[in-house]
Amino acid sequence: MQQPSLPLDVPAESAEPPQSEERALLEALLFGCDPTPRIIAVESANGLIRIYRREGERLITEEEPFEPWLLSDTLMEMPDVRWQELEGDFGERPALRYLARCAHREAFDNLRRALRDAHHEILAFGSLPRQYLILSGKTLFKGMAFEELHRVQLDIETSTLTHDQSDAQILMVALSDNRGYEELLEGDEQTILRQLTERIQELDPDVIEGHNLFGFDLPYLHRRAQALGMALRWGRDGSELRFGSPRACVIGANNRTFTPAFVHGRHLLDTYLAVQRFDIGRGDLESYGLKEAAQQLGIALEERIYLEREQIPHLWRTDPDTVRQYCLQDVRETRRLAELVLPTEFYQCQMIPDTLQNLATIGTGEKANLLFVRAYLMKGHAIPLPEPAREYPGGYTEVRMVGRIERVVKADVESLYPSVMLQFHIKPKVDTLNVFLPMLAELRQRRLDAKNRARQTQGLEAAYWDGLQGSFKILINSMYGYLGAPFHFNDYDAAEKVTITGQDIVKQIAQQIEALGGRVIEIDTDGVYFQPPPEVQTEAEERAFVEQVGSILPEGIRLVHDGRYAVMLSLKTKNYVLQGYDGKRIFKGASLRSRADERFGREFIARAIEWLLEGKPEAVAQEYRRLAFAILNGEVPIEDLCRRERITEKSRLPHHPLRHLAQRFQIGDYIMVYRKHDGTLGLLEEYANDADLEHYVEKLYKFAQRLEPLFPNFDEAFPKPQVLIQSANQPSLF
Repeated sequence: MQQPSLPLDVPAESAEPPQSEERALLEALLFGCDPTPRIIAVESANGLIRIYRREGERLITEEEPFEPWLLSDTLMEMPDVRWQELEGDFGERPALRYLARCAHREAFDNLRRALRDAHHEILAFGSLPRQYLILSGKTLFKGMAFEELHRVQLDIETSTLTHDQSDAQILMVALSDNRGYEELLEGDEQTILRQLTERIQELDPDVIEGHNLFGFDLPYLHRRAQALGMALRWGRDGSELRFGSPRACVIGANNRTFTPAFVHGRHLLDTYLAVQRFDIGRGDLESYGLKEAAQQLGIALEERIYLEREQIPHLWRTDPDTVRQYCLQDVRETRRLAELVLPTEFYQCQMIPDTLQNLATIGTGEKANLLFVRAYLMKGHAIPLPEPAREYPGGYTEVRMVGRIERVVKADVESLYPSVMLQFHIKPKVDTLNVFLPMLAELRQRRLDAKNRARQTQGLEAAYWDGLQGSFKILINSMYGYLGAPFHFNDYDAAEKVTITGQDIVKQIAQQIEALGGRVIEIDTDGVYFQPPPEVQTEAEERAFVEQVGSILPEGIRLVHDGRYAVMLSLKTKNYVLQGYDGKRIFKGASLRSRADERFGREFIARAIEWLLEGKPEAVAQEYRRLAFAILNGEVPIEDLCRRERITEKSRLPHHPLRHLAQRFQIGDYIMVYRKHDGTLGLLEEYANDADLEHYVEKLYKFAQRLEPLFPNFDEAFPKPQVLIQSANQPSLF
């Protein structure tokens, strides 16, 4: 049987041979038991499930009867509901052992409401496509590569920053796709909106992408269409664009609230949210705006036009061609960004029973939970309720050296927590069907295979295997977090055992490095930065040293050489700068880079890092004093002192520093503000030489304090603000 994950355009000889029963079971655990290929969307319609599937360029539409379902810890008799008792026992752990099948959506909603009102435990997914995919064993996109999706990008230019301003107007819409189409829609608003709907229906995309699609473009288009009495009938069935309730997009340990929109038969993907998820664990990006992200990720267009949104209405009247080019460049960069940040979500969709639009916003733990729920229901087995939350130890972190350190190597335990779980057989105690570890082992093996194939192939095939290995990696790493989170098969004892074992291993590594003559700089959960012994100079010698260190580790735990750097600036835990032998730099931690900092502070830190990497700490101290006096003398432009603030609901609260300015602007507007003599905030465009310059010297001192671990003589090198202020008229003191 061909792997469901294998794209149809990969040569047949790359497929695996027929599988044993055990292999088929593992296949079903990961990809679902139904191998139906090339499903691009699943929707509920008139009490049925409608399946959209591609055969070549043809779109096939199929319908199946479907009964919405839920799980409960108790039976409740209601009309149009039939119950099934599930098998399995979890000892003292309570479980959802009753499966209700409802004749229609209304019966499902009534039952869910009644069970909640009676305070019963339930598992009831509101999404019928998700429900269908879980029970059917189908998943989307089996047999497809990301490049086969038909993706359209959308960007709008408008007369206002928000859709509720009195003079709100759509100026133009840019559209493009991944098949060579590109167009600007112009004219009066009715013409633009009518053409936009016509183009979407003609192009018939599987996916519509945009940067801040949910936060700006779609709400603006919807409100303007409403005001003009028009309907945005973008659905594959001719239905209108609709909006859901606010929900959370999971971004690492944080959530970002957004209001989703939905188009029947198509997936809406917001690259503004996707790039934030992509940056978790990397921390490379200072801004998630389209232009800034494209620049920092190396995908910006040549001859890119950069405009502030506030400039566009005026430029549209005076230089419309520039705005046209700018708008087209936005969709081109959105397409490039999507091709970087979305493939892993696409390939996960071949495994996880959910839509691509949903998978692009839910957390990795929820994704793993869907796999386990599907696996247990496939066997007609009950689902345990989550264990109550409790504290347990995290990863081990320690900084042993601060300052500027040359010749730095990073040694990393390859997939530390997954390796610990597999090697020491740590799994949830309620995993009575033994799904957890076999699934983890299979994911790890498939990732290794995909990485090898990515190295052995080129072009689209290499991109396919790389996207696939990336999706496997995310799921592999989610398995540990799943144990210690509020999911059905969680197990805090198991999570604690994993972390304590991981701590012991990484401490062993650090101890062995020092025993062999190295100097440990920082230990961070699954890796160690260290300075090798003087006799270890070349990369080959470093790799041999890491291999020697790793030889003491338990079987199945592998230490790898994960990078070498000419210089490291170590400040505190998880705050450092690395400079490679090629000059490329890696920043970690908010001490050294923060999007919220004023420009003068960002530039001071940036120059300081340059000098510190070059071994010139005295230049930093000199620049601190020079800049402090320049601020006090009014020589620093106010544009460098002010900061950008966004007007929110909270901005209008009585004690908020923006409260007076917020009354003059719309929610969502961005303004540039500075601190005035009286302590209030003023608008940049209303600056009247009334900035609180002493306040900005105090802020400069706080920026300098971030570098304190790098200066043994910090107090001498960086005089306190009051000393500088008092001596402003006596520069000879310095």
